[in-house]
Amino acid sequence: MDAVGWRGRRRSGGHSLPPGEPGGGQLPHEQGGSGGDRPLEATLTIDALGRKCPIPIIMAAEQIRDIPVGGLLALLADDPAAYTDVPSWCRMKSHELVDRYDHATGWAFLIRRSY
Repeated sequence: MDAVGWRGRRRSGGHSLPPGEPGGGQLPHEQGGSGGDRPLEATLTIDALGRKCPIPIIMAAEQIRDIPVGGLLALLADDPAAYTDVPSWCRMKSHELVDRYDHATGWAFLIRRSY
């Protein structure tokens, strides 16, 4: 299983969260067509832990183009500025911040590409 329960490609390695840690394990479910709920799955996970802002935003901006419109990008960041900068970037660029999860070393952001 990938970091924070997200499956998909992962860029920059090294850090992952165990399922028992806050923010680890499975993400919320979204409504499926006929089968009920299904787990959210990120197309791409970016590990920006240990990098100072604005690097996590720059990494997200460059790599969100690599996923299809409507796809999910998981961004791991621990710089305190990322807590407010990532949601602000999502609003500014009209991408949907699906959720933000706290964990021991920072946050995991789940972003849906809008265009």
